Amino acid sequence: MKTTFFDLENWREIGATLARNKTRTLLTAFGIFWGTAMLAMLLGGSGGLQRMLRSNFEGFASNSAVLFANRRTISYRGYNKGSSWTLTTTDIENMRLIQGVDAVAATNGGWSMDVSSGRNSTSASIQGVDKDFLKAFLPTINNGRFLNESDQRSGAKVAVIGLNVANNLFPGGDAIGRFVNVGGIFYKVVGIASQQAEIQINGSKIDDTVTIPLSTLARTFNMGDAVGGVMLTAKEGHSPAELKPRIIRTIRAAHPIHPDDSQALFFFDVSEQFAMLDNLFAGITLLAMFVGIGTLIAGIIGVGNIMWVIVKERTAEIGIRRAIGATPADIVTQILSEGIALTVLAGTAGIAFATGVLAVAEKLAGHRFQIEFSMAAMILVIFLVLGVAASIIPSLKAMKIKPIEAINEK
Repeated sequence: MKTTFFDLENWREIGATLARNKTRTLLTAFGIFWGTAMLAMLLGGSGGLQRMLRSNFEGFASNSAVLFANRRTISYRGYNKGSSWTLTTTDIENMRLIQGVDAVAATNGGWSMDVSSGRNSTSASIQGVDKDFLKAFLPTINNGRFLNESDQRSGAKVAVIGLNVANNLFPGGDAIGRFVNVGGIFYKVVGIASQQAEIQINGSKIDDTVTIPLSTLARTFNMGDAVGGVMLTAKEGHSPAELKPRIIRTIRAAHPIHPDDSQALFFFDVSEQFAMLDNLFAGITLLAMFVGIGTLIAGIIGVGNIMWVIVKERTAEIGIRRAIGATPADIVTQILSEGIALTVLAGTAGIAFATGVLAVAEKLAGHRFQIEFSMAAMILVIFLVLGVAASIIPSLKAMKIKPIEAINEK
């Protein structure tokens, strides 16, 4: 009587054996089901949450920082506490000379204005950016192109309009090459842009902004060399935190700011936020794996227990099988097959359940919460390997059963 893993009669017998005690089988299967579901949901959930939080900084260079001038908090050189000051294009050039600085992008504007094209009009934020903007922040270019160094150098009257602005001014039409009226001045649309990040630049998202060259903004609105804000990136091997003291010294040298006034210049290190998120979710992932694997082990222990019980209950049957010619390998295959069947069926159901739960979370949150297919397969394989391992000892016990012992026990 030869038993193989792929023998149809073998699998029918496995089904009958597992169905013989439905309550015990269901409870054991539930342990495996919940272990796989818990591990898959925790890993998928932590990954989705990480993607959702990282989307707040989507588009920002991971080694970047943002800075702008605040009001003075300490009186100094005739300037009272609470007085304002501004960064200038000279500060921008000086920062670009600091060793370790890769790019310095100056921006200005942020006020709201009426923008129109033909009979359509809307309200939008107006901002100017310089040539390094795309090195610090990468918006999504929906159509056309973004502003370039040639636009900045020539002070061209061109604009990149936000996706929401384009939809309001040119519903159902192509905006590229057409003109928008901003404060009585017409700008040629060269691109349409949007952003995934929730962080606002100059008080608004790019989706609701008309972006023009910084030189054009300065000339049009008589702003001279004033700069509203700065985004800078560090070269490889350097970090904004490392560059911060030199940047602050450089700016203080050109402006009357008290040496102890730490609030006069706002410095936001974006790279630190990325590092914090990475560290946070490394811990969350470890916790998810710890909890999930703990649940997994509990389910596998259940598989081992039920295999022990099955072997005990079928001692006489196994003895008879041995008496009529079943080899030890046949007995081991039979017992292992039962453990594998229970693990695979319950584990697959657990992953399917987790996938459904994550799909609901994804729809509610608007971000991808699903685990990768490779991750789901890996979880199932881990369960399968552990399920086989848990069945080995009972199967070895079954293999050692001798016909005469089985008859005596019966």
